[in-house]
Amino acid sequence: MTEPDVVDPDAPIVDPHHHLWDGRAGHHGGSGAYLLDELLADLYSGHRVESTVYVECGSFYDRSRPEAEQSAGEVEFANGVAALCRSGEYGPARVAASIVAHADLLRGPAVDRALEAVVAAGNGRVVGIRHVTANDPAAKQLAPPGTLVDPRFRDGYARLAAHGLTFDAWLYHPQLDELHALAAGRPDVPVAINHAGGLLGAGPYADCREAAFADWRRALGRLAALPQVHVKLGGFFMPAFGFGFEDRAFDETDLAAAARPIVETCLELFGPDRCMFESNFPMTRYFVGYRQLWNSYKLCVADLTAAERAAVLHDTAQRFYAIPSPVGAADGIQPEAALVSRAKRE
Repeated sequence: MTEPDVVDPDAPIVDPHHHLWDGRAGHHGGSGAYLLDELLADLYSGHRVESTVYVECGSFYDRSRPEAEQSAGEVEFANGVAALCRSGEYGPARVAASIVAHADLLRGPAVDRALEAVVAAGNGRVVGIRHVTANDPAAKQLAPPGTLVDPRFRDGYARLAAHGLTFDAWLYHPQLDELHALAAGRPDVPVAINHAGGLLGAGPYADCREAAFADWRRALGRLAALPQVHVKLGGFFMPAFGFGFEDRAFDETDLAAAARPIVETCLELFGPDRCMFESNFPMTRYFVGYRQLWNSYKLCVADLTAAERAAVLHDTAQRFYAIPSPVGAADGIQPEAALVSRAKRE
């Protein structure tokens, strides 16, 4: 299949959401390795990706550490990848320029030890935490029900501010009101909603897509009223969201047409300065190529101003995840709304 021409190839991109894993049995279901070589092939497939954010995915844990601190092993791995790419020998993209680590927030205030461990392992690159809470009977249940309202989780979440860390929220749209209650109580913790808030469209939701969309929009509108909350635009094409691209032929205009109502709603509610496109690779890679994916995103925002397009493709992610500019920028840029000083980057 011939690759499509690149739309607006000179537009700089920050990809604020990707993973790396080795694909061994037990690691993501043995779904195949996605390591630096595979990522670089995608990053250099035509678009101008300047930097990326590594987001935790449960890989490369350090089993020699106490259980609560084992996710620091994944951070050490991601930090090593970042150091390799900073050398310039792997091309200009700064992979894992910032890192979103995992810590078990259900440990409540005791999570401090884990937060200290992952921050130390990141050598200044860890700017946020993700504790996956996605749960719905109609979709893959990645966490126990009620995690977001568990008092232990709320206490652990509250500790993020003291460490100057953001929170990445991966959940499904029926859980957005629970996230609102959490975020409204802690305006000092910046939030990035993953995958546009997980608008479910498969299973029982396939027969009530309009009602689901209305519920999603209402809940997302409440979150948009909280200035510390941002949203990542991506992940739309995974099967749980019901577009069915895994079962049929399509091109980037089909992708853009499917995503546009979600993208336009998020832009209306949050504005470009709180929206950022994400690849969600390699999960999205099983259905859509990297070049094609970013083409579809650019088509979605073709009618925005140049400054607005730059925000959703690059600037919002760079600011939220404290990624220094490639040339002439001082290290140690602060994550948005962080209360404490970040360690200086190497």
